[in-house]
Amino acid sequence: MEQYVIKGGNPLVGEVEIAGAKNAALPIISAAIMTDETVTLENLPDVNDVNVLLESISGIGAHVERIDRHTVKINGSTIRDCSVEYEYIRKIRASYYLLGALLGKYNKAEVPLPGGCNIGSRPIDQHLKGFRAIGAKVDIKNGTILASCHHMTGAHIFMDVVSVGATINIMMAASRAVGRTTIENAAKEPHVVDVANFLNSMGANIKGAGTDVIRIVGVPRFHGCTYAIVPDMIEAGTFMMAAAATKGDIVVKNVIPKHMEAVSAKLLEIGCEVEEFDDSIRVVAAKRLIRTHIKTQPYPGYPTDMQPQIAVVLALSRGTSIVTESIFENRFKYVDELTRMGANVKVEGNTAIIDGVPGFTGARISSPDLRAGAALVIAALQAEGISVVDDIGYILRGYEDFDGKLRSLGAEIEMVSSEKEIEKFKLRIG
Repeated sequence: MEQYVIKGGNPLVGEVEIAGAKNAALPIISAAIMTDETVTLENLPDVNDVNVLLESISGIGAHVERIDRHTVKINGSTIRDCSVEYEYIRKIRASYYLLGALLGKYNKAEVPLPGGCNIGSRPIDQHLKGFRAIGAKVDIKNGTILASCHHMTGAHIFMDVVSVGATINIMMAASRAVGRTTIENAAKEPHVVDVANFLNSMGANIKGAGTDVIRIVGVPRFHGCTYAIVPDMIEAGTFMMAAAATKGDIVVKNVIPKHMEAVSAKLLEIGCEVEEFDDSIRVVAAKRLIRTHIKTQPYPGYPTDMQPQIAVVLALSRGTSIVTESIFENRFKYVDELTRMGANVKVEGNTAIIDGVPGFTGARISSPDLRAGAALVIAALQAEGISVVDDIGYILRGYEDFDGKLRSLGAEIEMVSSEKEIEKFKLRIG
């Protein structure tokens, strides 16, 4: 079982390069099998979720060729099976994107109900509603979603709730349906736009991505293309929060500052210096920060995936802050771990009341999910003394070379897999 062992107390200083967005890469990999021609994907993040999904499409017959760490060629012409193995799917939630991709190309798909982080209920009813609207028959049997149709036709679909996954899945399937599809109350996240741009690069006709109304005219076939994945706004935000928590000075490179506006605004509000450039952002925290209130919202509001990270920063800030989680009901599972480090946080329903403390102390803590795990690492980097973060498999799902990038900024952090290695780290660090 891999762990991080961390000696805190160093301000993080320097430059860090952000990888491609995991949340864009996963649906784009799925969509790449919708053509019989070769698709080249660039700026892919080298994270566990991406690698598992590449294995799963290879498992149904797609040809997958790694060109280098961040580039892959995919050819879906050799797919002979529309049934995806449970062994892959139980590891990642985004496997459900294979439903839209396989349904769009082959008019049938069998995909087990997905796994991923346990941060709360993430129902797929909006996905199924959309598939049914364009003519698919959808059933759930023995833990597997079975979708099939003889003839997909465009439809007007109103999403009952804003759902990134459902918006992308319906967009993929509808891009091969006959006629026009309109998705209202669509998600507007940057990775929805990136998937639409990718599909258009393969020959789709999609307009309005990034607004709440997406219009799609179905096309009979797609062609190959070369496409670079958008930078990861959540990884970028995580390093911005690491600068804030450790009183550091970090330049986050390979980002789109427009995507970071909600995060940057809150950092400015609590007393950070935030400087934006064409494709980078500098965050400086020269003094103790002050309180604020946060409510997570769909994009362009404050992202739920950045809620645990800013909660760590607010737990170190002067005054009382309130964080309201409006997306996922189990997103405060990290609070008990943070309390072990000396934080003063009380959770009432979907709200956390945070009384700031001057600093944390090292402790043995456990990562409950991907983003909370990254947040606890940030807490450990600020804490006095040594911390051990267990269950970092969650973190490895979504952050490329996380410990290596932190070390390049001056962090004392090491990935270990035994108590003996932890003791060696302690002796070496002193």
